[in-house]
Amino acid sequence: MKAPLLESIDDIQDLQALPLELLPQLASEIREVIIRTTSRVGGHLASSLGVVELTIALHYCLDSPHDKLIWDVGHQSYAHKLLTGRLQDFDSLRTLGGLSGFPKRAESPHDIVETGHASTSISYALGLAIARDLAGEDYRVVAVIGDGALSGGLSYEALNQAGHLKKNLLIVLNDNGMAISQSVGALSTYLSQLSLRPDYRRVKKEVKSVLRVVPFVGDRLEQWITAFKERAKNFLIPEFIFEELGINYVGPIDGHNIKDMVKDIRLAVQAEGPNLLHVRTSKGRGYAPAERNPDYFHGTGPFDIATGKLTKRESHASYTEVFGRTLCEMAEEDEKIVAITAAMTIGTGLVEFERRFPKRFFDVGIAEPHAVTLAAGMALGGLRPVVAIYSTFLQRAFDQLSQEICLQNLPVILAVDRAGLVGEDGPTHHGSFDLSYLGLLPNMTVMAPKDQSELRDMMFTARQLVGPCAIRYPRGAGPGANPEEKPQALPLGKAEVLAVGARVCLVGLGRTVQYVLDAAEQLAAYSINPTVINARFMKPLDRDLFLDLAASHELLLTVEDNALRGGFGEKVTCLIRDAGISCDLISLGLPDYFVDHGDVETLHRHLGTDGNGIAAAVVARLAAVSEGYGFPQA
Repeated sequence: MKAPLLESIDDIQDLQALPLELLPQLASEIREVIIRTTSRVGGHLASSLGVVELTIALHYCLDSPHDKLIWDVGHQSYAHKLLTGRLQDFDSLRTLGGLSGFPKRAESPHDIVETGHASTSISYALGLAIARDLAGEDYRVVAVIGDGALSGGLSYEALNQAGHLKKNLLIVLNDNGMAISQSVGALSTYLSQLSLRPDYRRVKKEVKSVLRVVPFVGDRLEQWITAFKERAKNFLIPEFIFEELGINYVGPIDGHNIKDMVKDIRLAVQAEGPNLLHVRTSKGRGYAPAERNPDYFHGTGPFDIATGKLTKRESHASYTEVFGRTLCEMAEEDEKIVAITAAMTIGTGLVEFERRFPKRFFDVGIAEPHAVTLAAGMALGGLRPVVAIYSTFLQRAFDQLSQEICLQNLPVILAVDRAGLVGEDGPTHHGSFDLSYLGLLPNMTVMAPKDQSELRDMMFTARQLVGPCAIRYPRGAGPGANPEEKPQALPLGKAEVLAVGARVCLVGLGRTVQYVLDAAEQLAAYSINPTVINARFMKPLDRDLFLDLAASHELLLTVEDNALRGGFGEKVTCLIRDAGISCDLISLGLPDYFVDHGDVETLHRHLGTDGNGIAAAVVARLAAVSEGYGFPQA
């Protein structure tokens, strides 16, 4: 594919040298590159296509990286990467060792912060503006935030502080779905540009000063003008809340008209104080399947460009699908079951629940702390809330988990999706820490299924408990077939013995159970016949079983897809050491650094936590203490 304009851009100066009339062609070239690349490696397509013109306009007006451009969430940064010298590497997007799907500071000086969680950009921008002013520097700061991310409470905390401090910064509200305002047109465009002009602001200030000194009439006239302005503003621009917070509001403007955006951005970055530019865009712009179904193409796997259909399909149902189906079955039987999600209805498998039980379904937006506290209130009222949140996003509600749920021992079920390594989205999205932070909390039960059928059993088990419970499961399909059998309650805190062997014991939890089974097959070829355990519960641990296993085996190995610090293996080790049992122990898991992006299986192989790595660790340890064992050469 030829992209002559895009290929001519090595830095921002090359972009700014292009005449305005060529920028729409550049936008078309960028879209073709994004569509072609994501069709092969997957990625966040719809959001990236929606901000192509906005990205071009911002870089056309800013002196990046001297000026600081911050992307909220960051999954819409593909055009930004292409315009900042990464075209030649773009085919490596989301692959191990290649470009990240999100801004990454080590990748480029144009990536100011590493983002992946929502609602942070305004806080970042205000912090940079404060640092700039204290250092006496002169760069401009721009934060781009979506209408969805603006639903997060953190963004309003930042807006409140920005309006108070009156620092010079620009907030670009990328409105691609929320019906914030319909007042798009010539009058709105004219008024928006007028309100940014320095002469308009100066006259406005002077008129107010004059009115204040006119006896009797002046104060009343100013009040009348202000009241009329407020009524007109509420009619024309419902976003008056921004100005009430001290943020000058401008817009909405067409986010696909580069010429108009360039005018507005140039005015906005020169204006005093905090300014918010409201830009209306369309997710999936320029690719018909994504325009028709932007949610489906929010984060997609590889797909056929002509049809938009995925080219790789799982043969088994995903954990997420099984969770959603099972929850509907439970809700049919129990009218007290309600479901809560934080702007992830599709991602957490709750589409069917929302359709069938609309009055018992609650999407709180990007507000995870509120989701957890809302669940606590529901539980206090006699309901059985199920909170479905990705592992990485549940981190944001740790205080609420502690104070609102566990302290009061409330029967809230946490469906912790995307636990462990999630793959191509990388460190901002890996569920690397949930076992560690959930395991800290008193009254919390923590489970992890080895397959989809066991997920159903664990959901049934959680429903029987009187206190809080978390079920953590990975992204994608598990090793089992689509489960249909009726779920059964599991004995609380009891592990499952999958194979009885001698000398070596392998213990897996969740996804890693399949890895220890793979390792057991490899070890059998070298006369090592291990015992294999499916732990099922991280908390409470099967204390009696693990102590017996440690006493009867020379080597006990645990493996988990969680950080080793504070994780499952550490708890097993402490249990055995505290009991004074002499047993050689190995804990495999995620290292004490943020794991990069890449295919999940490739990452586990790289970290030594797959079947090959487990077998290698066992043989190496046995070879160190006895003769006759050696790992075969590749």
